[in-house]
Amino acid sequence: MIPTTLLKPVGAVALVLACQFPAHAAPVQPHAGTLHRPALAIRAPGGAALLGIARAGARLVAVGERGIIALSDDQGKTWRQAPSPVSVSLTGVRFVDATHGWAVGHRGVVLHSADGGAHWTRQLDGDTVAAHMLAYAKEMEQSADDTRRRSAAAARQMAADGADKPLFDVYFRDREHGIVVGAYGLALATSDGGRTWQPILGRLDNPRGLHLYAVAGTDGSIYIAGEQGTLLRSGDHGASFEALRTPYKGSYFALAALPSGVVVAAGLKGNAYRSADMGAQWSKLDITGAASFTAFTHGEGGKLLLADQGGAVFSSTDQGVSFAPEAAVRAPLSALAAGRDGVLTGVGLAGAVAISAPHQQK
Repeated sequence: MIPTTLLKPVGAVALVLACQFPAHAAPVQPHAGTLHRPALAIRAPGGAALLGIARAGARLVAVGERGIIALSDDQGKTWRQAPSPVSVSLTGVRFVDATHGWAVGHRGVVLHSADGGAHWTRQLDGDTVAAHMLAYAKEMEQSADDTRRRSAAAARQMAADGADKPLFDVYFRDREHGIVVGAYGLALATSDGGRTWQPILGRLDNPRGLHLYAVAGTDGSIYIAGEQGTLLRSGDHGASFEALRTPYKGSYFALAALPSGVVVAAGLKGNAYRSADMGAQWSKLDITGAASFTAFTHGEGGKLLLADQGGAVFSSTDQGVSFAPEAAVRAPLSALAAGRDGVLTGVGLAGAVAISAPHQQK
């Protein structure tokens, strides 16, 4: 089993320990039933340990531990549970429109919804990932490209490990084209809405198999961030990636990409960096009082919102040049979603929480 501490957005201990596991630690196989056992129904899904949240039109969709999927149609005031086909922890969720979304989680799970999160089907799991990795390794071993041949060894190791590795984040640029990333350099792509997936280890400049925590994109560019300063960029919709140099060698957990070419990467100990030229040059952001950063979201009017593990939210109205305190809650935050009229909802180990900006507080 992948240690719980590898779960990217789960508070201070998890964020720190996630970087302390060697990239090739020997796995321990979990009980196979969690891949095929539906999530248990619970009375208060909004109070469960939730790790990811996304907006699907006017609806909020949150995912979390033990396969829980929670829905809110009143901007987080009340929550109901949606049936989930798995009981593994779900770590991230993304919708491209009001109906089509994907959730990822432990044991290589990818779920898909075509009705705004009301129902979900499993598109991928660790057993299938292992089979894909074995086939990929055999193909790459015949390649003349050194990077691809090196990726074959990592793929063979993943195939031998079986269905144990978690996925941490998902990005889709439309209903057909998406990428999922996770522990030990795990990365796969789809061009048919998730009906089929292909390993893309050979496209990534990640020879040590470092953990990949976040993926974001805009237009033709896709960025992937991870541990030990890992930051990769694709300028061709994910067909190839190059490593970007940043001044920070710690882990990045939060990543934002803007249509203007601005990229902001944030992570451990309040470290955050901004590039105005698609990652060619970087400047450090001075965000006073921040703990380790966990998540970005986009608010109304181009506002960029950033959460940290201490429950603080910071906002930028100048495309990430500067961030100011926006709000704070008494709970660690693992993800954010902005609803209508500036309403902001966060999730974490304590469940879903409504976040009010300072001018809204009484």
